[in-house]
Amino acid sequence: MSEPKKIGMLTPSSNTVLEPICSRMLHDVPEVTCHYGRFEVTKISLDQDALSQFNFEPMLQAAELLAHAEVDVIAWNGTSGGWLGFDVDHELCEAITNRTGIPATTSMLSQVRAFKEHNIQSVHLVTPYIPEINKLIAEQYKIHCNVDTVNISGLAQTVNRSFSQVSQERIEEQIKAVTASPADALSVVCTNFPAVGRVEYYEDKFNIPMYDTINVLIWECLKMVDVDPRKVKGWGNLFSRVTVNN
Repeated sequence: MSEPKKIGMLTPSSNTVLEPICSRMLHDVPEVTCHYGRFEVTKISLDQDALSQFNFEPMLQAAELLAHAEVDVIAWNGTSGGWLGFDVDHELCEAITNRTGIPATTSMLSQVRAFKEHNIQSVHLVTPYIPEINKLIAEQYKIHCNVDTVNISGLAQTVNRSFSQVSQERIEEQIKAVTASPADALSVVCTNFPAVGRVEYYEDKFNIPMYDTINVLIWECLKMVDVDPRKVKGWGNLFSRVTVNN
């Protein structure tokens, strides 16, 4: 048997959601495995100490260690491009590939590509973040893919560890509030936020496809390693809508 395709995930050090979720998503896709490398991220805000966590060098050092496993793609499973700018994510991907020789992507770039591929023109935005960061994310959507953000719900939290502790009941309240108005899709931004664990429940109850920054990243990484994302079952409308080759 040939060796499975390997996805390398750059992971915030205080994140406890994305690793088990990604592994669960790929449970029935044995030809793909995920491998994780951490670097320090504990706070999400626009303060300088929080922004400096996303300087490239620690991320590139973590990427180099993932490259030792000969992974087929390296993915930044984080959303900092939403407030630093999608151009920064593009620069990071280029820097990772230059350092390791391995193709790279990010959660935010994957989400934008999914929006474009599926002709998403308007979204509701749900996050645990502060209003200032949510506003920047909405601006990036408009600038880079001409997607309008209709309604926004955040929790004004800044401690990354706390995001994973938000209850599904609170998340459902957020989703219910934003979906009172129509939009093409629900955008959930934060890879330490457990909303995607109930993606099909939320899609069915609120009749809207959910583009979470974890499931979109798995979706794109599978495409990058030439595995059909439709093999992923139970993790949202995103996977059933896919076309394998763009």
